[in-house]
Amino acid sequence: MKTKFDPNKVRKDFPVLDRVVNKNKLVYLDNAATSQKPKSVIDSLTQYYSSYNSNVHRGVHTLSVEATEAYENARVKLAEFIGSIPEEVIWTRNTSESINIVAYGLKNKVSAGDNIVISRMEHHSNLVPWQQLCNQTGASLRYLEHNLEGRIDLIDAKTKIDAKTKIIAITHMSNVLGVINPIKEIREMSKKFGTYLVLDGAQSVPHFKVNVNDLDCDFLSFSAHKMLGPTGIGLLYGKEELLNEMPPFYFGGDMISEVSYESAKWNDLPYKFEAGTPNIADAIATGTAVDYLNSVGMDNVFEHEEDITKYALEKFKELDGYNIIGPTDEDARGGVISFTHDKIHPHDIGEILDKFGIAIRTGHHCAMPLVRSYEIVAAARASFYLYNTKEEIDLFVDALGEVVAYFDKF
Repeated sequence: MKTKFDPNKVRKDFPVLDRVVNKNKLVYLDNAATSQKPKSVIDSLTQYYSSYNSNVHRGVHTLSVEATEAYENARVKLAEFIGSIPEEVIWTRNTSESINIVAYGLKNKVSAGDNIVISRMEHHSNLVPWQQLCNQTGASLRYLEHNLEGRIDLIDAKTKIDAKTKIIAITHMSNVLGVINPIKEIREMSKKFGTYLVLDGAQSVPHFKVNVNDLDCDFLSFSAHKMLGPTGIGLLYGKEELLNEMPPFYFGGDMISEVSYESAKWNDLPYKFEAGTPNIADAIATGTAVDYLNSVGMDNVFEHEEDITKYALEKFKELDGYNIIGPTDEDARGGVISFTHDKIHPHDIGEILDKFGIAIRTGHHCAMPLVRSYEIVAAARASFYLYNTKEEIDLFVDALGEVVAYFDKF
């Protein structure tokens, strides 16, 4: 019989969760922005710098060999985590850089009269690069429509995706609405046209099993810091044949196999896209983060988030004046709840919650067009992860009630 996942058992692995903020124990509900780090990840960084700090691929001495092995072993872990091979996994700085590399690399595949299809719920990082590519090539940008709860209109999608659609770039899971998009259905529509499918996996890869072969995506981008890893490092997956065709984004260092005074030849994958000294320590620590997630089990992570999100959605029904943006049920959605209040600005909600030690996010969440489409200037957002508990949800919802009580005094 499967043992039910208990978030309290993993909380001890995260030192920051013992933090006291404004005389209250920290309740961290800002995981869509960045996750907290387990001690094993923190220790991995310390161990690298204190035990075998060295550059990779360029030395035969012991420290360099150890660093290279750890660095490349981390790549193998990440490849296995998404069902890929190491040659198809490129270390980048973050999801944003990964998407920019793809947009640059596919530029010669797009011409005037073509179109690129994205959704209206995209993070700026998966919107602005495609706007720019359209501006540079004369292609048009088409938007998939969704209903008020954020569900993609697949009938509309069939009219938007056609023989002139060169790229579909879409978030796997919305960082504002929490909705998990029907990627397989969208992929099926585009197959006959030979369209490239580019997935923003920043909010999906950390929270549930993602397999690139199962999704049949051409590219997938995600960031380590949202999946228990360090900041400043991300991953780009691309199908091997496509990466071989694409031009490199940066030049110099290890991405070169041969150089003369007249020309240069590019290195093999994945190094073709990794110019200069890489972010060695953070790559190794990202591998440690994957070890941690694997030890917990991604099915357990997702089931826990489903459970806690369902609980939070039910608790919201007890509150007056609060409005959820996005799906109000747990079907095909992740652990992100964005909301507003009829009379209280989201920034005020966030500041008062902080007095209770509760950390949420407020603003447009780097999805300004989406948030403004709901005729609001900002939204508050609570986002959950494997270490959040129902007790924390109770504290959060009780504090939301205190926010209203505070403003009722005026």
